[in-house]
Amino acid sequence: MSTDSAAIAEQKRKGLRVAFAVSVGFTFAVFSGAIVPFLGPLFAAQFLLGSTQPMPLGKTIGAALVILLAGAVMMLLTILAGEHHIVLLLLLGLVYFLCFAAQSTGKGGSAVFLVLVVAIIVPLLAILNRELASSILFMLVSGVLSATVLAWVAHAIFPEPPALRADTLPPEERSPALGRALANTAILLASVVICLTSDNLNAAVVIPITVASLLGQLDISASGRAAVGLVLVNIFGGVLASIAYAILNLRPSLFSILIIVLVTGLFLGGRAAGSSKDAPVFAGALTIFLILFGLGVSPLPGSAAESFATRIVYVGMALVFTLLLAVLLSPRSSGMKQASA
Repeated sequence: MSTDSAAIAEQKRKGLRVAFAVSVGFTFAVFSGAIVPFLGPLFAAQFLLGSTQPMPLGKTIGAALVILLAGAVMMLLTILAGEHHIVLLLLLGLVYFLCFAAQSTGKGGSAVFLVLVVAIIVPLLAILNRELASSILFMLVSGVLSATVLAWVAHAIFPEPPALRADTLPPEERSPALGRALANTAILLASVVICLTSDNLNAAVVIPITVASLLGQLDISASGRAAVGLVLVNIFGGVLASIAYAILNLRPSLFSILIIVLVTGLFLGGRAAGSSKDAPVFAGALTIFLILFGLGVSPLPGSAAESFATRIVYVGMALVFTLLLAVLLSPRSSGMKQASA
């Protein structure tokens, strides 16, 4: 088998795993009445896109403990800071900076993004909705465990060929990009401040995670056309969520949810599973789709009442906001300076 054929076959297997995991996980979460039904599928997509191998039991327990510890620490920091939001923001900034610095080294994989999501969700929900604060840790750990089970089942149904199972690529070695990590921290922290001042639970869920997702995709040295394409593809994820919710309202049922998420997972997840530079962009679009569609079917207070058009506006604002601040704050490489000269 040629190298190109092997790469295409691997992409298909990985895309099928992602589509299966997000559709089955999302449908089961809605069936079980999960308050935040997109958490498990979102984590499963991260696990499956980050590796061609199922997560071992030891790493599963480790991931659950990391999420539990991160959530507990963030909850404790939020409680201790109390009404002193400046202190809380400084502490959050430190956590975000460490996550972005770790991401810039190419190590940590999906675990770093998961900790970042926890560091976003826990403080915002604890401040904006006291009723959810007591159960958020349980939701996060349940999301990780369900995501792991989904990943295992997906690998069992769509396994890697025996000759490829032992093949593992070493993580890419890079020096920490501290300047970029600092810029990303400032951008994410600004979005959190906006959510805290607006006191809007839906915005608090959508905007910061959208910003964090885009910062993981963004290459500020890329051309302006590539940056615009990045924003449009991510907004496309929100448009797909809006269309999906409209279709679901025509015939609301668990089967409709399963088919809608499966088709979207095949479309976005299949492209996110590739090895091209565009793959992270489609992974980000899938993230936005899962969040927005999840809010539409969630029993989260006020989530269903808010129009999808408003949520897509949130996504668009978050994307443009991130792109503009990234251009202003991110340190420019020499290649970019020459291009702009």
